[in-house]
Amino acid sequence: DYGTHLREKQKVKHYYGVLERQFRGYFARANKGKGNTGEALMSLLERRLATVVYRSKLVATVFAARQFVSHGHVKVNGQRVTIPSIRLKVGDVVELTDRAKELVAVQEAQASAERDTPDYLEIGGGTVKFLRIPALGEVPYPVVMEPNLVVEFYSR
Repeated sequence: DYGTHLREKQKVKHYYGVLERQFRGYFARANKGKGNTGEALMSLLERRLATVVYRSKLVATVFAARQFVSHGHVKVNGQRVTIPSIRLKVGDVVELTDRAKELVAVQEAQASAERDTPDYLEIGGGTVKFLRIPALGEVPYPVVMEPNLVVEFYSR
């Protein structure tokens, strides 16, 4: 069981590009709240700025999204942000800087039909609005994620 739980935790952690210490913090915050800890953990991870940049098809990968934010190509509510782990609130507007809109990588990612954008993001006019906190079923994962195994890993 330990190996199964560890693999699931590593899969979720690597999918979001989160370091171990940050991931423990996300789990602790999710565990404090009421309701399902696994769903709370995934909703916290989905609210990260780097994840929203990736989900909105501004870049091709989660790691590119992290680098994109770190290099200052993203604004949140009109302010330039360089921290990929910032947690977005409902109603926050994410947009690219003027220079970033012209980058070839951005144009290629937006033209790609590889991924669909989720319903909890409103995309239009070069901006992305975070409409609501997503439920676990709304998150478009390319593989099966089982957050309950992550919860079991940390509850041992």
